[in-house]
Amino acid sequence: MDPNYRLIISCPDQVGIVAAVSDFIAKHQGWITEAHQFADPESQWFFMRYVVRADSLPFGIEEFKARFAPIAERFAMHWEINDTAVRKRVVLMASKQAHCLSDILYRWRSGELLFDIPCVISNHDDLRGYVAWHGIPYHHFPVDLPDKREHFAAVSAQIAASNADAVVLARYMQILPPDMCEAHPGRIINIHHSFLPSFVGAKPYHQAAERGVKLVGATCHYVTSELDAGPIIEQDVARVNHHNSADDMVRLGKDVEKTVLARGLRYHLEDRVLVHGNKTIVFA
Repeated sequence: MDPNYRLIISCPDQVGIVAAVSDFIAKHQGWITEAHQFADPESQWFFMRYVVRADSLPFGIEEFKARFAPIAERFAMHWEINDTAVRKRVVLMASKQAHCLSDILYRWRSGELLFDIPCVISNHDDLRGYVAWHGIPYHHFPVDLPDKREHFAAVSAQIAASNADAVVLARYMQILPPDMCEAHPGRIINIHHSFLPSFVGAKPYHQAAERGVKLVGATCHYVTSELDAGPIIEQDVARVNHHNSADDMVRLGKDVEKTVLARGLRYHLEDRVLVHGNKTIVFA
């Protein structure tokens, strides 16, 4: 894949944004290969994602930033530009269940998802052999139930040491402390085994079975200090009926979980998710 630059912008909506950005790229002979825009009529905010061939520009990414800065300032933009040649570093976290972790590792190993994995972190030692087979460092930090501060201090230190761009909770069955969530806004991705906002917290499939729902689902979202209430990236469902037990729902739900998490991670890796408040704009 040829290197590209991904330009991500959000700002107050007004006339001239698309023209200014497009003109800047065109006057430097930049070749736009993807273009997405969305103007939210409720919030009056504008969102944009451009992909530009890196080799079509006469300068590198740092000079791009310097030259583009006056335009960004004029329109009060929140913006970033990323080089696809630089892979994101993603720390994976899991507990005992392997279906989500296994699916991500397969997609990583096959080249379907392009990112680097500095390590896998777990509060159990069950998955060490499986992760080691992939040649990835595995860090086991046990949880002391009365006081989890030592555990999360070790986790935070390892994430920092890994120079992680993102963290994926691949069924990591622990609630992160608020300070950890606030330290990584929009960078911790979780899979919740429920179609949020329904059935938050523990055992959502059992809650769903007791409620007699006809659909069970999964939600990929960014983690915030409020439990299972962060901006939603992706969701999907599977149909169930009165014949299905809670165990059936768990089995069906696992298939949904891993595909929804993989989709959400892909959108994040490809800079397709723009967060505004507690909502997301996803240029899928």
